[in-house]
Amino acid sequence: MGLSTEARALQDEISCLESQLAAAYNKLKSIDASEPFVPPSTPQTSPIRSVYSQQSPALLLLSDSALPLGSFAFSSGLESYLAHHPASKLPPIEPFLSLALQTLATTSLPYLLSAYRDPSLLQELDDTLDASILCHVAKRASAAQGRALLTVWERAFRATVDSRLVSANALANISAEMKKLPLAAPQGAAAFEMPVAGHFAPVWAVVTQALGISICDSAYVFLLNHAKAVLSAAVRASVIGPYQAQAVLGSGWMRAEIEGLIQANWHVAIEDAGQSVPAMDLWMGRHEMLYSRIFNS
Repeated sequence: MGLSTEARALQDEISCLESQLAAAYNKLKSIDASEPFVPPSTPQTSPIRSVYSQQSPALLLLSDSALPLGSFAFSSGLESYLAHHPASKLPPIEPFLSLALQTLATTSLPYLLSAYRDPSLLQELDDTLDASILCHVAKRASAAQGRALLTVWERAFRATVDSRLVSANALANISAEMKKLPLAAPQGAAAFEMPVAGHFAPVWAVVTQALGISICDSAYVFLLNHAKAVLSAAVRASVIGPYQAQAVLGSGWMRAEIEGLIQANWHVAIEDAGQSVPAMDLWMGRHEMLYSRIFNS
């Protein structure tokens, strides 16, 4: 007998709370045991503190479309997808958006969840993900956004986080490795020849873990930001209007789509991660073959 919707929602809430508790324990272990604990003298009664959690400011910043990650420069295969359809009969955006989210969830979400659960494996997961992405266009986009997020971490967020955290150390190590690389790859060198790629999903996971964002919120905002990037590309490609894009983002369908993908991939190991929509690799791979394009490959 299947569980009711309310029971599934409660199970998801329990999983989120357990992940937050595990993250709190990890932070507690990283603090010097010799440092005495000083309890608060008086309870905080500020209404602002009661409404907004500690993770709210960081979560709002990371979900902001103005975050300089460069995702606006990529269409995630949308431009190529549209080019392979008759111009007189453009397909609706929802089917492609669903495929784009499914692709990201099955290829990258397991790495995000694994990196969040154990930030010390960041570089190992980055190397494995780099070897697993077959489409060179998707690989370049993931590495570009991951490196941009590392730059945002270094310049904006790092100073607000305890450097003794495991996640902060992992980010410091991969940032140090990235600084050893040349600013531009040698001519003819492929992305997978670089010793550190800095892919977006594992870097995102460790950054959100360091900022105290729960694993559920980290995964949800990761997929939501991808949906916003695809819809933004659709607006600039004149497929839909800005109000329709916001209607899709705010719809119950979007929420159910993202929550369903997170639940379906919650326990998927990185060994089982892979492309579930092969056509998506074809669309992204053929993007740089288009005669004219407005997005980067």
